[in-house]
Amino acid sequence: MKKFYVTTPIYYINAAPHIGHAYTTVAADVLARFYRHRGTAVHFLTGTDEHGLKIEQAAKEAGKSPQEFADAVSEKFRQLWKHLDITFDDYIRTTEPRHEDKVQEIFAALIKSGDIYKGHYSGYYCVSDETFWTEKEAPPDHKTGKRLCPNPDCHRELSLVEEDNWFFKLSKYQERLLAHYKADPDFLSPKHRGNEILSRVKEGLQDISVSRAKVKWGVPVPNDPEHTVYVWFDALLNYVSAASGCDDIWPADVHIVGKEIYWFHAAIWPAMLMAAGLPLPLKVFAHGWWTVEGQKMSKSKGNFVDPYEITREFGVDAFRFFLLREMPFGNDGDFSIKTLKIRYNADLANDLGNLVSRVENLIDANMKGALPARSNPEKDFYPKQVASRTAEYAACMERLDFSGALGVIWSVVGQLNERVNSEAPWKLFKSKDPADHEKAKTLLFDVVWCLRIIGGWIEPFMPRKMAEMQARLGVRQYPDALSAEDVLQGKEKGIGKIQKGPPLFPRKT
Repeated sequence: MKKFYVTTPIYYINAAPHIGHAYTTVAADVLARFYRHRGTAVHFLTGTDEHGLKIEQAAKEAGKSPQEFADAVSEKFRQLWKHLDITFDDYIRTTEPRHEDKVQEIFAALIKSGDIYKGHYSGYYCVSDETFWTEKEAPPDHKTGKRLCPNPDCHRELSLVEEDNWFFKLSKYQERLLAHYKADPDFLSPKHRGNEILSRVKEGLQDISVSRAKVKWGVPVPNDPEHTVYVWFDALLNYVSAASGCDDIWPADVHIVGKEIYWFHAAIWPAMLMAAGLPLPLKVFAHGWWTVEGQKMSKSKGNFVDPYEITREFGVDAFRFFLLREMPFGNDGDFSIKTLKIRYNADLANDLGNLVSRVENLIDANMKGALPARSNPEKDFYPKQVASRTAEYAACMERLDFSGALGVIWSVVGQLNERVNSEAPWKLFKSKDPADHEKAKTLLFDVVWCLRIIGGWIEPFMPRKMAEMQARLGVRQYPDALSAEDVLQGKEKGIGKIQKGPPLFPRKT
């Protein structure tokens, strides 16, 4: 059976990783973990994009060769993914032979088919974005008369480039792309971003230059060593080169990308696949950007958020949780320490953490950590009502609505808190009536069982903390967490009693 194939973009190594890279990669990791819990075989790919003029220049400024520079920065990404508990199955670098060989193979095949041809290019190029722009796309600035990069986060002056290049017949695939978008409306996701792609393709497509004559740091064009493959054409093929020889992977089930590179993935990439005779991915999903305290992240402002700094204060799991809880995946959002602290204290320290502590303390003090046996489970078993919301949670996860899935979970957490508050088991244990004691025990057992299920739901987002929580609830030994389905099936591995411990999420002041 085919594996569930999920990818991040491969990250350009002109700078060290920041919150934007972490956001995309954590989202892909959460999705991969969710499908693994369901028993699905998963293949999760990430990596780094290491060719192009921009890397040549950055390496020169750093006093290194391009390969030395690439090795150093790519390793920074690897180390951050290890720190953030990213469970990728493959990490590809575009400087690897397996990738470069596949790029040359496909480039040669498209030359042979006529989809790539030699021609003269005259146009404008942004070194910073490694992007070509037409005269129409980049008209002269009304103040300076200079042509500036249309990317609102760049606006650097463009270079006029004139050279004989190899071109890809993108125009040939306009109607096929439109037909595909119509036949598969979920291919472009979310819809509000897909509509932007649809409108742009309808305006008309032009053939694009896919080689450079003056850039040496890249994949040589087959039989034309004076040219290297344009960095974007090269980079997009990583998804194919990483899957070579793995018949159970292709095509990708979902490519997760940032909105700034959506055009390349949603129009140029499927056209390349059509030309190569390869099946298209099932979905290309573009998420939004993070601003920082209302401002766009930029080097000049010095406001890039370093994940290491945030996790030192709040922990890795809380950072992962916040990224996908705070805003709907696909929209833009704003990051601030204040907002993170508010979310952390409200959702984690108060709602979930405090509930776990109350239950642990009550069982420890009144039941010596033991759990009561379940009686008549098929009759009226409260945790079954909670478990019935698994379908709602799973539907959110399948459509990459991560904040929606967490919303479902926290509505259940809220209901459990309300039930504990209304039934007040601490009062029942003080009663002289044995029936009240049994009522308190039943309530606590229900809450423990529900928390075990909740732990399975949350585990893709917070793997360390949920494994710890389930272990303390007597169902599993750290570090492995049970999925909600495992819990419902009665799987257990542990000592079968409550293990009282310090707060899962110590409150931040």
